[in-house]
Amino acid sequence: MADRTTRDAAEARYVAAIDQGTTSSRCILFDRRGHIASVAQKEHTQIFPQPGWVEHDAVEIWRNVQEVVQTALNDAGCDRTDIAAIGITNQRETTVVWDKTTGEPVFNAIVWQDTRTADLVKDLGAPVGPERFRERTGLPLATYFSGPKLLWLLNNTEGLREQAERGDVLFGTMDSWLIWNLTGGVDGGTHVTDVTNASRTVLMNLRSLDWDETILERMNIPAAMLPRIASSSEVYGTATGALDGVPVSGALGDQHAALVGQCAFDEGDIKSTYGTGAFLLLNTGLEPVSSEHGLVTTVAFKFGDAPAHYALEGSIAVSGSLVQWFRDQLGAISQASEIEALAASVDDNGGCYFVPAFSGLFAPHWRSDARGVIAGLTGYVTKAHIARAILEASAWQTRELVDAMVADTGMDLEELRVDGGMTANRLLLQLLADALDARVVRPHVVETTALGAAYAAGLAVGFWPDLDALRANWSADETWSPAVSQERRAREYRQWKKAVERTLDWM
Repeated sequence: MADRTTRDAAEARYVAAIDQGTTSSRCILFDRRGHIASVAQKEHTQIFPQPGWVEHDAVEIWRNVQEVVQTALNDAGCDRTDIAAIGITNQRETTVVWDKTTGEPVFNAIVWQDTRTADLVKDLGAPVGPERFRERTGLPLATYFSGPKLLWLLNNTEGLREQAERGDVLFGTMDSWLIWNLTGGVDGGTHVTDVTNASRTVLMNLRSLDWDETILERMNIPAAMLPRIASSSEVYGTATGALDGVPVSGALGDQHAALVGQCAFDEGDIKSTYGTGAFLLLNTGLEPVSSEHGLVTTVAFKFGDAPAHYALEGSIAVSGSLVQWFRDQLGAISQASEIEALAASVDDNGGCYFVPAFSGLFAPHWRSDARGVIAGLTGYVTKAHIARAILEASAWQTRELVDAMVADTGMDLEELRVDGGMTANRLLLQLLADALDARVVRPHVVETTALGAAYAAGLAVGFWPDLDALRANWSADETWSPAVSQERRAREYRQWKKAVERTLDWM
């Protein structure tokens, strides 16, 4: 199998990356230089049954994935014989449970943004609080992570716990759901997850890289429903359907995939991704670093039999989605791209600050009671000032995360590599440089999340020989340097912190 896979990889032209995101699913084909050959994308429905509840239809997502894979092949003028491997990257904490006999989900997928588990999380932490499992998992107990979502399903779906104990239903994040379906589903599909996704469940021991029996017992979660934890780069199985026979050989949670796509393989490398939310990851090397300042400790990646690398992460719940809110809920702009020119039409925010705590605040605050505020409004403030405050919100939230990383590690940030859809906004990247007092660098290929999944899959089958081959693919597109005074930076950061205080204790 290994020899045949290696030979096929040498003859193949592309690696296929399936990027299953919060708002859409995509398939991107990459060549050996890491360049994009084709892209296909399809949005899926956002389901909001109650305030704070966010769901997806996992069947719709699987159907969309099949469609974008075929479209990407067609657009590149190729077929499965041109594909060396398939990599998966996914919205990490989104949780799905399905019947292994019928292949049908027992409930809609509960999305990472969902806050229905707030009371459950408090109960799980008692009497210690949200830090109860942090030493074992690197994570606080929070609505963000998938373990409490799974427990909510077990507690609130009739008969599900009994099915789970019998092993009749399977749990997974979206990587597991897609790999199982890609590799045959009810006809022998592989039930697996990679270490990066498993490290976001509050169920995996960060050092053993296996499910933690003590936590499973305390949370009353049947082990029989959990996937096998594998590395981020190995052959999990072979695909059926349009990619029949192609190895499925890479899986990384989306932010870990972006770290890999940025070639941040060494201790001290740091990147930030700006999409629906924003996520800052610092590679801390072969040892996990515990945070004392509100960050989470997570697995960065693990390639085959090589040791795992760890990371400190700061997560921002609302970044690009705030621009979408400005467009869709307020109707202030007709296209998301219009916000850059609107925000650039004024020299500053007019004293206005926007803290988008729509689902509470993630790192470094971890306050589910917070709700969004616009502070500092006067009669002078216009739509343009609010647009600028919206972009500044991502910059100041990033500054909070960088400050926490500096406090935890003693590092000095000189350069931040950025990626994600929002990085098309050049004003945002200048605001980032100004807030951080550091260089901001955007690579030529900004689709680093999908690229990281492709790299993981391609490494497993020899499409790329080693990490140096990947490093050779990376190059900078543009760099932004700080352009404001220290006095202005400090003054505006103080005002931002005051605005954050106004969001607390709302619920």
